[in-house]
Amino acid sequence: MKRTRYILLISLVAACGGLLFGFDTAVISGVLPLLKTHFGFGELMSGWVVSILTIGCIIGVIFAGSLADKYGRKKLLYIASLLFMASAIGTAFSMNIYIFQCFRFLGGIAVGVASIASPMYIAEVAPADKRGRMVSINQLTIVTGILFAFFSNYLLVNTGDNNWRWMLLVMAVPALVFFLLLSTVPRSPRWLLMTGKDEEGLSVLKKITGEANAVREYEEIHNSLNKKQEKSGLKELFSSKSRKLLIIGILLAVFQQITGINTIMYYAPVIFDTLGFSIDSSLLQTVLIGCINFLFTIFAMFFVDKLGRRPLLLIGSVVMSLSLGILAFAVNKNIGGYGVLICLLVYIAAYAISLGPVTWVLISEIFPNKHRGVGMSISTLFLWASCFAVALFFPVVLSSLGIANTFLLFMVICIASFMFYLLCIKETKNTKLENIE
Repeated sequence: MKRTRYILLISLVAACGGLLFGFDTAVISGVLPLLKTHFGFGELMSGWVVSILTIGCIIGVIFAGSLADKYGRKKLLYIASLLFMASAIGTAFSMNIYIFQCFRFLGGIAVGVASIASPMYIAEVAPADKRGRMVSINQLTIVTGILFAFFSNYLLVNTGDNNWRWMLLVMAVPALVFFLLLSTVPRSPRWLLMTGKDEEGLSVLKKITGEANAVREYEEIHNSLNKKQEKSGLKELFSSKSRKLLIIGILLAVFQQITGINTIMYYAPVIFDTLGFSIDSSLLQTVLIGCINFLFTIFAMFFVDKLGRRPLLLIGSVVMSLSLGILAFAVNKNIGGYGVLICLLVYIAAYAISLGPVTWVLISEIFPNKHRGVGMSISTLFLWASCFAVALFFPVVLSSLGIANTFLLFMVICIASFMFYLLCIKETKNTKLENIE
């Protein structure tokens, strides 16, 4: 019980990176309409303001995997916390839209780093039978950050002309807390053993697995690291066997983004405004979306190690497809706005119990110890590239196709994701990382 509490606490600290990740990606939904009024720009610049963060994410993940392997997961989390603080302060005090975008880009680098380091660290400290739940904590903190952003936007929207500045500055506080809390967590035992710090690695293993299991775990990790030691990381990762894992990791990451979730998270107030809701009402309904996202992510935490990863992905993609189809029909037939809201909430709930958390669980566990950093980095690179494309072109697609046809497009993508999960994903619940490879 004591060890479980300890693992939970250090996982929660590492997952603070996820909280800042969620806040930084979602705060723009409430800030964007105010920025457009303050600085005066059009739809194309709106797309860039939203998507510049994902360009930073791409830069962050390109380097995060190799840096995590070289300097450690914990050190990378320290860097992310400082970048989040700088981004919050810089965007809040920006005097023009170009300075704003520079600091939002910096925040994107922080998000990219956190999206690699947080789930990787948690996966490497959690025991096999609790790993899915523990890594899902990272997704829970991401959606908590999203909810926090939506709620703070709603509370601060009527604070005057500088309301958008306060909305952005809020993030500096949890970023500072995250930086301070990191001093209380150990370095990843698998990284310690991978870099020859055996004594410290064994000491951490004793804390998280107990004296009786630590030596056996230590030997299993060493056996995994020694296997095919002569081959280089990238060369082996792109070999026939590992290449299949890499393709699966990439497709998991891409489908998490292109099924439409971030269009709702980034542009929810814009969607509700298009459907005839007021700005205050749109922001309040966005808070409701955040609450549903949060609650169903908690459900996912309890089921991911019981039902398994694959069943959750299959169920979630089916419900997402159905809700998007009904949503398109409702919008096309001008069925009441609150009917549309219900369909959106069902879609969010389905995503929150499946693609949201399970994707991070799988890409943090399917790669071998020696290549986890690079494998996760490449997969997450494609995740953010997909996110960038969706965020940049969504306003154009929305104006060209209309809301109903845009939802139909995402429905087709959800059906494609279901086929991928059905044919390509194998179950990994209750399996040690060393056995998965």
